[in-house]
Amino acid sequence: MTATAHALDVTQANFDSAVMQASMQQPVLIDFWAGWCAPCRQLKPILEKLAGEYAGAFRLARIDSDQEMALAGMFGIRSLPTVVLIKDGQPVDGFMGALPEGSVREFLDRNGIKPVLAQEDAAAEAPALAAPTQPLEAPGEALARLQTAVAAQPDKDELKLDLAVAQMRVGQAEAAAATLDGLPANLASDARARRLRGELDFARALASAPALDELERRIAADPKDYAARDLRAVRRLLGGAEAAALEDWLALLAEARGWNEGQAKKRLVSAFALSDDAELVAQARRRMSSLLF
Repeated sequence: MTATAHALDVTQANFDSAVMQASMQQPVLIDFWAGWCAPCRQLKPILEKLAGEYAGAFRLARIDSDQEMALAGMFGIRSLPTVVLIKDGQPVDGFMGALPEGSVREFLDRNGIKPVLAQEDAAAEAPALAAPTQPLEAPGEALARLQTAVAAQPDKDELKLDLAVAQMRVGQAEAAAATLDGLPANLASDARARRLRGELDFARALASAPALDELERRIAADPKDYAARDLRAVRRLLGGAEAAALEDWLALLAEARGWNEGQAKKRLVSAFALSDDAELVAQARRRMSSLLF
């Protein structure tokens, strides 16, 4: 694979799809540059080389700051080059200046981004017990099997992620959370780990939530009872009314974006990770991005 297979030029027109939506599936590294900037020219081939070498572990999005001043302003760019890492639709890390290749590798590693070949090697070394559980295996049996496997091979972190999933399936939410918190960075950002964290967050919210009819009464009495609207969405999501839940959070985001430190956005991102309806999620993501940017 060449670097161009995993790197592209981004403008205002394709920013939402190429960066925001794409970051829900893989990390996106934005390189803010300009033609007159000598350090930008030094950094560019390093980033492109790594994008090719990492072969899909991250996407490189190149933004010409002179041509896309609105995007540069959105991120508060004051110095070039500036690199920003986007995960799940939000910036999580970054650096300024033309770092040497080794430092860029350290930056990626710190954020749990490793070359695909390294990931494949790790998967090849994983024991058979780390494979997905058999369809007919009961949740309790899976839990017992994985507890035994982790006890026998405590250094196999992949088994611990399987264990956390099994713990959640039998209702051991706090045990699952503790296991999840002990995972290394590369597994903590795994799609299954993100999904499990979403399940835990929603389960905890639901544990103290009033009944749906009580929430409806509160909302009817005070449409600005944002806590009730948020909990109603949680109940709807876990009750199978996924589209209605997403509508609730999108409406809350539009009306009170900063409420509870941006909780509506956080809920949406978690709900996206849980959903199996790709079209519904794509539509909701586009609407979320339009509200945020």
